[in-house]
Amino acid sequence: MLSQVRPRPAPEAAGPFKVVLINPYELGRQPFALAEPAALLKREDIAVTCLDLSLQKLDTEILEDADLVALYVGMHTATRIAVEAIPRIRDIAPQAHLCVYGLYAPMNQKWLRGLGVKTILGGEFEPGLVSLAQRLRAGDACDTQIEPVVNLAKIEFMTPDRSGLPSLHRYAHLPDGGKKMFGFIDASRGCKHLCRHCPVVPVYQGKFRVVPVEVVLADIEQQVAEGAAHISFGDPDFFNGPTHAVKVVAAMHARFPTLSFDATIKIQHLIDRAELLPRLRAAGCLFITAAVESVDDKVLDYFAKNHTRADFERALQLCREAGIFLAPTFVPFTPWTTLEGYLDLLRTLVRLRLVEAVPPIQLCIRLLVPAGSYLLQLPGFRETIEAFDAKLLGYPWRHADPRVDALQQAVQVCAEQGDRQGWSRSDIFGQIWRLAHDALGIEVPPLTRADFGEPIARLSEPWYCCAEPTEQQLLSF
Repeated sequence: MLSQVRPRPAPEAAGPFKVVLINPYELGRQPFALAEPAALLKREDIAVTCLDLSLQKLDTEILEDADLVALYVGMHTATRIAVEAIPRIRDIAPQAHLCVYGLYAPMNQKWLRGLGVKTILGGEFEPGLVSLAQRLRAGDACDTQIEPVVNLAKIEFMTPDRSGLPSLHRYAHLPDGGKKMFGFIDASRGCKHLCRHCPVVPVYQGKFRVVPVEVVLADIEQQVAEGAAHISFGDPDFFNGPTHAVKVVAAMHARFPTLSFDATIKIQHLIDRAELLPRLRAAGCLFITAAVESVDDKVLDYFAKNHTRADFERALQLCREAGIFLAPTFVPFTPWTTLEGYLDLLRTLVRLRLVEAVPPIQLCIRLLVPAGSYLLQLPGFRETIEAFDAKLLGYPWRHADPRVDALQQAVQVCAEQGDRQGWSRSDIFGQIWRLAHDALGIEVPPLTRADFGEPIARLSEPWYCCAEPTEQQLLSF
């Protein structure tokens, strides 16, 4: 347990030992993965400074005397930004030991070590980060990593320390007749499922770990005190441990009855645990994000999603009956996508009145195949991809039908331009609708506002798992 590791005294001649934790990007949310290790390091009397590159720039004054700089990479976009930032960090703080931690660190460790990163930590990374900081403070050069690259053991959690992070009002918000601030919390990490395309699987391999209810509540309380009126749970799947999830929301609702929340839950779990949906709604659940990924059962089988198109529609109906919005996410462009299949997805969204529930970025996402992906275990799949591209941090692929790749690029341009110009989701969807029909050379049926469905509760920065970072994000530091 972390509580058994006590600080060693620093050499008398040395100045104060300093750790800088950096978050490249996390979808406009105040990162738990900086606040939790900050609390644990400070408990060991280690000075910690946090930087969030989504809101702040690399600060020379902060970095130049750092002994340890640790970057958190919880998603592909964050990793790409981190890779761009590392050379700049090395210029500012050549003496600092570089560490990269989080979900995408182990799968990209070869490339990261080539950039000068000495320590890679994945899974339950906190004990390794504390151990590394203690060794460095004691005078160990730490040229050889002794901390496990992936730690899946149960660890101790404590109330995160968010004092060094930008204020909640600077992050994304919940549009609700204004700008409602929200808090971001992990109630669990990892996942017990083995979806082939999921980046969680190569690291956690079917395991998940819960954060104790009392720690979750204490974290909620401090974010409510800062003005949060909504809580967004960052768990890969909130129903990996349904008993734990229900305990968390029941305790949260008892203490903060006006607080609303959202969570991510697998389609299969929404059906198998349908009796819990009314309880979630009664406790303040506004919407549930579900990784539907595709409406093509063949693609769903390749992904090992353990649900079908019919299951998706059943889960949607169950959520609607419970009074909860369902926000489906998709990976619409894969090596198995056809033009007809893509148009079928758009038609399905219209038929189910889900256009307003799907941010346009979800309609242009292209399958990412990172190192260690379980997709690589599919017979014949390696023959459809190219050699690993370190810059992309994945295996590139080209569709057998060039028209599919051309459509993906056109849809992405449309979604990005529409977002920059402030178009509504319905307006952008109308343009994508036209592009898909034009790609097939068929007549474009007219759409009406009634086809789009009602706007749903959502966060101001849309959720996505893996998409290319924008040029603005890469230059933000």
